[in-house]
Amino acid sequence: MQDLATKFANLTIQSDFIFKKVMSRKRICKHLLEELLQIEIADINYLEAEKTLEPDYTSRGIRLDIIVADDKNTHYNLEMQVKNNKNPDTDTYVLPKRSRYYQALLDIDLLQAGQPYDLLPPTYIIFICIFDFFKQGNYVYTFKKRCLENLELELPDEATTMLLNTKGTHGDISKDLKSFYDYVNTHIVTTDFTRQIDDEISYLKLDTKVRREYMLMEARLLDERREGIAEGKDIGFAEGKDVGLVEGEAIGMAKGEAIGIANANTATAKRLLSMGLTVQDIAKATSLSIEQVEALKAD
Repeated sequence: MQDLATKFANLTIQSDFIFKKVMSRKRICKHLLEELLQIEIADINYLEAEKTLEPDYTSRGIRLDIIVADDKNTHYNLEMQVKNNKNPDTDTYVLPKRSRYYQALLDIDLLQAGQPYDLLPPTYIIFICIFDFFKQGNYVYTFKKRCLENLELELPDEATTMLLNTKGTHGDISKDLKSFYDYVNTHIVTTDFTRQIDDEISYLKLDTKVRREYMLMEARLLDERREGIAEGKDIGFAEGKDVGLVEGEAIGMAKGEAIGIANANTATAKRLLSMGLTVQDIAKATSLSIEQVEALKAD
């Protein structure tokens, strides 16, 4: 527990946990969007922080960091990306298709059954990357669909993906956005905007409720890893009879980890229900959907 307390005290804006908390402050999130897009936004509404999207039980669910809608019904999804992860099986970077999947599931969530397609609102998928994915030095990489035969012809689907490169060296961005990049990289305050962010992080770290939430989350993740490894070894030894002990154990550990995570999430949710937490808060503290938590509550 002492290690978790120290870890919490050392968290920065690069942490998913802190990023979500900071961007849940309307004045900060709104100003960041205004500086990035160079527009004026009258107001933003939070649809749900860390929203779980699971369109089908056979599909892969995702947890979105921050989703907001402005006064013109434009929807924004903000994500912090610290690592440029690769799929070890294909040796390909996952970020491009991850953005594609996020966009698809966000669209599904925004359009109700039977509604016409033209009711889909404009959307921005925004990844704040602590690395230069394209290695071109741009501060911002903005993507829209264009015709290959005529690059001036844009498909007006109103879907935009933006990769922000905090390590960038050129491009036209505002002073506040550049100071935000520098703050993400170095945690040094240079403007009033980054002072607001830094103060917010300081307040968060003094909040005992926030600290307990973080420590609960980290403890749950540790339990999941332990349970997954233990169950994985058992399954792996059994499957090793067919495919070889080493390979079987590796396969089994992967399966066991998934089983362990599912079991730990359910157990955690039940404990939190007994403590009187709301369904929404429990869904945020676990990887379960609101519907799954409500089913546990009904039982």
